[in-house]
Amino acid sequence: MELSIFTRIIRGEIPSHKIYEDDNTLAFMNIHPSQPGHVLVVPKKQVAYVHELEQADYQALMATVQKVAKRQAEVFGSDYKICLKVMGFDVAHAHVHVLPCKTSADFAATEDMSEPDHEALAAMAAKLAF
Repeated sequence: MELSIFTRIIRGEIPSHKIYEDDNTLAFMNIHPSQPGHVLVVPKKQVAYVHELEQADYQALMATVQKVAKRQAEVFGSDYKICLKVMGFDVAHAHVHVLPCKTSADFAATEDMSEPDHEALAAMAAKLAF
């Protein structure tokens, strides 16, 4: 299997705005967020789809998703719902989108594919990091 962009981020070959890392997972800012605070959580083991993960890797992924969601809830407050998306379309590496939303339109919003604002991403990563 060809190395995914996420594996290259995990290996440090591509820079990212990390907010959390452990032995099994990595959480970092989506450089094309659909909402401010949009985080991607990935397993360090490259598998194409979430349902293909071994049980222990799936549990590790979802434990990190929960940690990130709780942190977003603390930072963004009660006006926001913390939403999850598992789609599997763009990158052949299991991942979960964790994003704060005020409305269903926020949840349905598409990713902003303009040039990444690394200064804003770094500032948001600093707020969400733990």
